[in-house]
Amino acid sequence: MIYLSDINVHFGERALLHNISFVIGKKDRVGLIGRNGAGKSTLLRIMTGMATPDSGRIDFPKGFTFGFLKQDLFFDVDRTVLEEAKIAFDEINKLTQSIEALNTEIAERTDYESKSYLDTVERLSDLIARLELMDAGNLEAKCVRILSGLGFKQSELSKPVSQFSGGWKMRIELAKLLLTQPDLLLLDEPTNHLDIESIIWLEEYLIQYPGTVLVISHDKQFLNNVCNRILELELGRLFDFSGNYDFYVKEKAAQREILAASFANQQKLISSKEKTINRFMAKATKTKMAQSMQKQLDKLDRIELPDEDVRQVKLNFGEAARSGRVVYEVKNIGMAFGDKRVLGGIDLHIERGDKIAFVGQNGQGKTTMAKILVNQLAATDGEIIVGSNVFLSYYAQNQAELIDLHKTVLDVMDEKCPAESRPNIRNILGAFLFSGEDVDKKVSVLSGGERARLAIAAMILNPSNVIIMDEPTNHLDIQTKEILKSALLQFEGTLIVVSHDREFLEGLSNKVYEFVDGGVKEYLGDINFFLEKKKFQDIRDIDTQKKVSAEANTPSAASGPVPKIMDHEETKKLKRRLQYVERDIEKLEGLIADYELKATDSSFYGSKDFESLTQKYKDHKSQLETLMEEWDEIATSLA
Repeated sequence: MIYLSDINVHFGERALLHNISFVIGKKDRVGLIGRNGAGKSTLLRIMTGMATPDSGRIDFPKGFTFGFLKQDLFFDVDRTVLEEAKIAFDEINKLTQSIEALNTEIAERTDYESKSYLDTVERLSDLIARLELMDAGNLEAKCVRILSGLGFKQSELSKPVSQFSGGWKMRIELAKLLLTQPDLLLLDEPTNHLDIESIIWLEEYLIQYPGTVLVISHDKQFLNNVCNRILELELGRLFDFSGNYDFYVKEKAAQREILAASFANQQKLISSKEKTINRFMAKATKTKMAQSMQKQLDKLDRIELPDEDVRQVKLNFGEAARSGRVVYEVKNIGMAFGDKRVLGGIDLHIERGDKIAFVGQNGQGKTTMAKILVNQLAATDGEIIVGSNVFLSYYAQNQAELIDLHKTVLDVMDEKCPAESRPNIRNILGAFLFSGEDVDKKVSVLSGGERARLAIAAMILNPSNVIIMDEPTNHLDIQTKEILKSALLQFEGTLIVVSHDREFLEGLSNKVYEFVDGGVKEYLGDINFFLEKKKFQDIRDIDTQKKVSAEANTPSAASGPVPKIMDHEETKKLKRRLQYVERDIEKLEGLIADYELKATDSSFYGSKDFESLTQKYKDHKSQLETLMEEWDEIATSLA
């Protein structure tokens, strides 16, 4: 058990953490949430000893270990990825040496009844238990398994760490942390540098993790899937909820109603007492009594209501006039940086009103493609035809870093704002949690999350009919993400979002482009459809491998394959997948029928859209053929 008692941290007159107390039990999966600046990272740093509270204490069990995902990384650039990961086992080597030394000491001693001897035996027992927990067998295989889960290919494990970006180096650090298996795992926004598949792998790993996990995250789906307890920091105080994030939302709403009623009752009481005090102060005979009542009122522990729930705020992106029907025609685009080819043979047809998600592992070209679309990068091969009347807004990954540090929040907004939108500046800033004196702060004093919020707020003012956003939810808290998603759902133009945030993408896109191995795969559906299809493909790959292996090792294989007996869960997955396939077949048949109807008009063959629509027709026919084959396979499996 880990005990935190009466932790207090003050910045000037502001209480960042006020009398924070809680207990964490073994195997707890705790999500620590709260708005940016609420004190979450400060609390984690206090737990690791990297920061000291003004008052309070923390008690850990004897021999307790914890691991913290550092943001400042230092690597030996000459080491390979695998060699760097193996550093995690330095502790195993130290444990082994300590166990050997204690065994030697115990063998030489004869004071079996002394407290010192018994303490030595207990210490040896603790070290052996710790070594068993870390499972020292086959260290290299463990390294490969975790690095693969976090997205590294087998061929990349022998490459020097220096060849990888900051995001991939963070994955190496996370792998080292997971390999050490501390009693308490402290993770601050671990999903920020991971793609969707790696996030899902990390979720499954943490669910099975033998120790305790405490994670700061703004990813609601991650919190739902991993956590069995939510701690919320709000107005310096801590609130404890025994359940996942969805449970927290329901319980919080109920508690908010009770708090609002208590606040209203207390305000009535305060108002009544103040009137009585003022009345008594006017009479000399009652002055002493009035002063006594005032002292009692001053000691009253006043109920504070949290800031207005910004999820109720409705914002809309400023929209320009409609663009042409075709927004982008991307033909055979390729991109190389020196000898490294990132993209090749990319063809995309993007129409007005499309809502598209770019997904895939880091380094697969999503950001590169976005920069090519907004003309920040010139492609090595191919061409891009931009449609008519396109007014573009672009949010880059480093957009927050591009804001002038010397300007105030209000200056930044005023600079970006068209004259007709100027009256709305303060409303928009308020929705993004900039109120009162906040608007006069210099950008230089804002946190990373505050700068990201300001960059998005400024973008909302810009009238556009095409929006391209690259990882817009990094550094945003949950409530601000909800504001942004709500505004994007109301946007009627064309949207392209590069993101790994499943909950944010859910219902936001109707088409997913997966970037993989230099190419792009199209999925007609939202992010959940994409994940279901990927999961089904993985199951098929595993089944195919098993089948090949079985046929290679079974003498009677020539007589025909042995039918596979599926369990209830596999059957459910296949039935659900069958529904998705049937839905997509219906969509494609409708698109093909529309084309064939157009083709009955002789004027269609001379139209400017003939070539692009014919290519789409061929693509749809090919997709339909693939889906029909898949439908047949699933139906056969379920028969």
